[in-house]
Amino acid sequence: MKYKGYAYIYTIGCQMNVYDSEKLGAILKSYGFEKTEDMDIADIIVCNTCSIRHKAEEKAFSFLGRFARIKKKKPHLITVMAGCVAQQEGEKAFERVPHLDMVLGTQAFSRFGQHIDALKSGGQKIVDTNDAPMIYEALPDTTCFNENKISKFVTIMQGCDNFCTYCVVPYVRGRERSRRPENIVEEITLLARSGVREVTLLGQNVNSYGLKEGMIPFPQLLAKINDIKGIQRIRFATSHPKDLSEDLMHAIRDLDKVCNHLHLPVQSGANTILKKMNRGYTRETYIHKISELKKLCPQIALSTDIIVGFPSESRTDFYDTMNLLREIEFDSIFAFAYSDRSSAPAAKFSNQIDEKEKLDRLNQLLELQETYTIKKNTALVGTILDILVEGESTKKRDGFEPGFKKQMKGRSQSNKIVHFPSGHVNIGDMIKIRIENAYPHSLWGHPLGV
Repeated sequence: MKYKGYAYIYTIGCQMNVYDSEKLGAILKSYGFEKTEDMDIADIIVCNTCSIRHKAEEKAFSFLGRFARIKKKKPHLITVMAGCVAQQEGEKAFERVPHLDMVLGTQAFSRFGQHIDALKSGGQKIVDTNDAPMIYEALPDTTCFNENKISKFVTIMQGCDNFCTYCVVPYVRGRERSRRPENIVEEITLLARSGVREVTLLGQNVNSYGLKEGMIPFPQLLAKINDIKGIQRIRFATSHPKDLSEDLMHAIRDLDKVCNHLHLPVQSGANTILKKMNRGYTRETYIHKISELKKLCPQIALSTDIIVGFPSESRTDFYDTMNLLREIEFDSIFAFAYSDRSSAPAAKFSNQIDEKEKLDRLNQLLELQETYTIKKNTALVGTILDILVEGESTKKRDGFEPGFKKQMKGRSQSNKIVHFPSGHVNIGDMIKIRIENAYPHSLWGHPLGV
């Protein structure tokens, strides 16, 4: 059934949620809803939620709570909680948000349209957190993309079988399931035809893609995508260290479109903590794999995730993590203080770390990492990098030349943000930039031949 109206989608959390929101947007468009950035005129509001951290969960409830008064004045307004918090909370979500109309779990997207029909027909509140045996497949609607039409996320698998003790993903996104390679290739081919030049392949553990179903392994999938005309760069996240294979290392080296960057979450540098996290590898194994990767790809940029203050993490354990940073020298890290998630096993662990101590350790870690980030960026001064232009820059760095019309930004293969003056380049162009200045989180350069 077709409807007339406006839809507003609010996305919280990870890259996978951005991709999922686009799928929800395409469904809403097929039902006649037009996307809007103005909540006041919306006829349906969707909050696509994340439960990885407590702050993200509270953000979702806070956002949806704002519509209680609006709902009284505008009773036809449909409010939807989608995603991980919806899957986790189910009917309990109505206790905190009584004016909520629909709770749509992570595996219920294929039934979203029929639930809209039911509500429009005067139906009661809807909760759908039922499992689905297959990943929801829908080709992208290239006419409803957001402002970034150059780089897109593509989910290749959902769920997780690893059951890290701090993580809720297996409980809110289900067990690991991979999409068929031909469906992924078809989707990316359509994206390329619409002007997309870079894709980031998403999954909780892309390294194990296809293994459970007996499909082609991840390196072979990368090779197929590498052959798609129009795609210039391929990124992927996230990789689990225990499944990082030599074949994948060779794919990073040999496939020209696969970016020279790997995000490989270590989470801790202490074996005692890695074991309690149920990570499935040791500090020594992780370091060995990084060493082998650097031999094959000497210029590879490395980033990681780290959790500080995990239950029972001693000072010695924390220093092991600090020393791991010194040994590997990551280009960047994403570091977080541990927070309990009620459905994760670690919430019941004893010897919880004091919040003040967690924050102190986090600050020490970030301060140490900044020295390596600046070191890596400074080493690029004087080099020439291939940059995929992403858009106009809002930062006016030292060295901006008034004679140029504007300042643009782009990204290198190694995932470095580069700002530069421009008079004529367009979004999606691949240009060469000579790096002239380094900053903690970005670079400044000048286009060659200008």
